[in-house]
Amino acid sequence: MTTALMFPGQGSQTDDMRDTVARLRPDLLERAAAAVGEDPFPRVGDGTAYAQPAIFCASLARWTALVERSGTQAEYLAGHSLGEIGALVAAGVLREQDGLELVVLRGRLMQEAGEGAGDGGMIALLGGQAAALAAQVAEPHGLSIANDNSPQQVVLSGLRAALPGAEQTARELGLRAMILPVTGAFHSPLMASAVPPFREALAGVEIAPARATVISAVTAEPFDDVRARLAEALTGPVRWREVLLALRARGVTRFHEVGPGRVLSGLVKRTLREVELVDA
Repeated sequence: MTTALMFPGQGSQTDDMRDTVARLRPDLLERAAAAVGEDPFPRVGDGTAYAQPAIFCASLARWTALVERSGTQAEYLAGHSLGEIGALVAAGVLREQDGLELVVLRGRLMQEAGEGAGDGGMIALLGGQAAALAAQVAEPHGLSIANDNSPQQVVLSGLRAALPGAEQTARELGLRAMILPVTGAFHSPLMASAVPPFREALAGVEIAPARATVISAVTAEPFDDVRARLAEALTGPVRWREVLLALRARGVTRFHEVGPGRVLSGLVKRTLREVELVDA
């Protein structure tokens, strides 16, 4: 049976994350606090600068425990947004400390880009035809598809002033719509200011051969140019639905979600049939 490990992104945080890391990987608490400048866990709700390092550490702690407990060596790995960096660490492509520092920088740059622009926002489209109708909602209002999560869930990103109109269009098409309480238009061109400094940091990071195939959420194909794809991910959509379809086409029938929460497991259920979900 072919297995894939999935590393979640923002929005997967849980109340017990810090306790999990303290129990499984207490060293990560110290290293995350040093990299952020303070313990990020109590401030997860204060933005990407804190949420992303905390989720990354919780995912690595769960992955470490999985390997030590069962020796699971997956043939494929994938990550949703920031989860891509966790997947690349698990595959041996990035060193753990490099991954942590990239996540800390990424979270800070995304928060600064959102707060600096001050006019970005996101809206979730929900319903059986969300993926099929997303472009019809986005294009008239100048929005971008930010997260193509499942056939029933797509998130759009762009100017906050455009969101009420998009909400109305979505409802006219029979979709449910929900404007999200976020500080920026993530995974859209409005994040462009974050790209140059992140690209500069990536240039100084060592890239090693992968121990397993890591599927990029930018291309829904195996990572080719790791630095380029991670930089592109800041302004490009998360093609998670396509990632899941690509993994299934490659023979994956068992999916482990490695990290806090069960967000990605829910998206697998909504996208694929006749696969096994394992709590990692």
